[in-house]
Amino acid sequence: MNRLDTELHRLYLPQPTAPQQAEPAQDASPALIGADGQVRALVLELASAAGWEAVAALWQGLQNELELPAPAIAISGAGYQVWISLAQPVSVAQARGFLESLCRRFLAGIAPRHVRLLPSLQSDAADAPEAPDIPGASVPARHARLIPAQLDESGHWSAFISPHLAAMFADEPWLDMKPSPDAQADLLLRLKSLSPADWRRAQLQLEPAEAASTFAAASSPLPAALPDPAAATGNRPDVENSPDAQASATTGHQEPRAASVAEQDPRRFLLAVMNDPTVEMGMRIEAAKALLPYSTR
Repeated sequence: MNRLDTELHRLYLPQPTAPQQAEPAQDASPALIGADGQVRALVLELASAAGWEAVAALWQGLQNELELPAPAIAISGAGYQVWISLAQPVSVAQARGFLESLCRRFLAGIAPRHVRLLPSLQSDAADAPEAPDIPGASVPARHARLIPAQLDESGHWSAFISPHLAAMFADEPWLDMKPSPDAQADLLLRLKSLSPADWRRAQLQLEPAEAASTFAAASSPLPAALPDPAAATGNRPDVENSPDAQASATTGHQEPRAASVAEQDPRRFLLAVMNDPTVEMGMRIEAAKALLPYSTR
């Protein structure tokens, strides 16, 4: 096995898995569903039409609200994928239930046609038309194709990507050439699997009643990001028309105010700058660099 195979086994493939099973036959992927019908990889795919901001909301919510390890982000040709790793396998039905709870909590505003949840049960086959059947599984189910993989005759490739560069793939969610296995391994190296305690705690937090009551609060402060033409124009935020500026112009002096987001939470401020399409791209890149030490939990 090379380094990438090692990381894929560590994070996503059923265990125990013999090393030779990591080497797929031509045009095939290693089985992400074990012979016992259990999985360690949970994949949530959002079509490009859903926008990167939805993926960012999910990626940040998993870490900031549920206090879970950072998931991997991939581009699949159709859009973005969020790959969640479990230390202990669960049934396909449990995996589906967890992913559906995440959608209710963080993606309630996204049209269902833009979302795919994997693994999928046989009854959900229409939900994953391109996902391969898993031979040997004890339940009729499908899962995602392992990443990286060549997508079609065009030569495009799926790949894991850095969350801080993900916005660049909003319009073209693929690579034009095969990604370096070592570079892919480096992206996965620092990721951690959800422990059984993480899994149980997240399930309690994602109860449907709680999810319904907290969705508005969970989604409202999330920073915007992505495919927006303004991102390429270099426009700055309209500070002249901000509430503080208008108050100053009216009264002639600056009134005392509450601490700003930047003063209260520098990390949140940097995230907002990085994901604000009205901020000059150079400043967004600098904000992303400043966030690198906080990119994994």
